[in-house]
This record gives sequence, C-alpha cells and structure tokens, in this order.
Amino acid sequence: MSSDGRPRQALAIVLIASAQAATRAGLVRSLEGEGFSIVGASSDADEAIELALRCRPDVCLLDTRMPGSGIRAAREISERLPGSAVVMLATSESDADLFDGLRAGASGYLLMDTDPRRLPHALRGVLAGEAAIPRRLVARLVEEFRSQGRRRQLAHDAGRADLTGREWEVLELIRDGLTTREAAARLFVSPVTVRRHLSAITSKLGVADRDAAVRLLEEAAI
Repeated sequence: MSSDGRPRQALAIVLIASAQAATRAGLVRSLEGEGFSIVGASSDADEAIELALRCRPDVCLLDTRMPGSGIRAAREISERLPGSAVVMLATSESDADLFDGLRAGASGYLLMDTDPRRLPHALRGVLAGEAAIPRRLVARLVEEFRSQGRRRQLAHDAGRADLTGREWEVLELIRDGLTTREAAARLFVSPVTVRRHLSAITSKLGVADRDAAVRLLEEAAI
C-alpha cells in the first residue's frame, strides 16, 4: 500500500543494453521515477540475452549496433521470452535496421535523439500493445508494405538482390538520366528519400555507387 492507503502500482521492469555507458546512464535517468524499475544494464548482445532470460523484464531496450548485434539479441529474446516486449534503440534511420528490428520481433524502433521526456510515454504505450515508432519512419513501413507484392530481383556478383518496387523506380529514373532532385519530384518525395533509397540499393547490390548500380541494371537488360 502507498502512504495514502491506495494499492501501490507495480513497476514495469526494464532491461537496457547499449555499448555506450553514457547512453545507458541517460536511459536510466529518463525512466527512474516514471513507473519503471531498471533490472540491469548490459553492454553487449550475449549479456543482454543472459540478463533477459534470468530476470524476465517487461521491456528490453536494445541498441541495434551494440557488440554481438542488437538485432540478434532481439530475435532470441523475442523467441524465448514472448512475454517481454523489445524496443530497438538506433542512431540510424536506415531502412535495413528498421525492418530487421521489426522482423526480429521488436515492438518499437526509437532513435537515440528521441526526447528523453518522451521515452516513458513510449514504453508505456508498448506495454499497452502499441508500437513505438517515430512518425517520420512510419511512411517507410507503409511503402514497404505496398511494395511487398512488387519486388523484383537484380543479379550481381554475390547472387541476386531483392529490390522493393520503389527502389526499382528510383534506379530506373537514375538510369534514364534524372538527377536526385528530378527523381524526387517525379516520385513526389524528398531528395533525402531518394538518396536513402539509392544507399539501400548500392548496399543490397554490393556496389560502390549509383553508377555501378545502373551498369548492373543495363547489363541485366541486355
């Protein structure tokens, strides 16, 4: 019972995992006194998995880029502890990291620059069954969903790359000689979004730049 005679609300148990001590300390400060109890703070994936299995937290906050891979930790924790929610913490807005984290079982994907005052609210939402994803990333999830049935493959030295429908559109516009800004105007998106798609394309194809990606497209058409 609390001092006013009402039942004391149970604290939600949180596990924090990040390679950066300053990041871990900042997360602890954001959550303490907000209805959360920090059960542990680990610095790598193996330690995070071990702590999660031992302490069975309500929420695991996992840095995507910590040693051993935060994505791997998310997948294993989600599979072995389905009652524990997983939220990824990232410095990057990379589509690959976002989608990999969600496919691994995460219920949220928060950027490190998220206002610390919003973190308790985001985690309470996750515990209530909501997804914690910044608004500016939601549009990418919508596009990924729309493109699921429009995927095509492009052969490259290491095999075949699976490009989304929008990635194909961007690559074909660049092949046709459009600049980044012109392609963005044609697709009704920002130049930043086009550059993001180009980065994903070159990464998937294992090439150095857009010119090399275009050459692969032209060779495939021969």
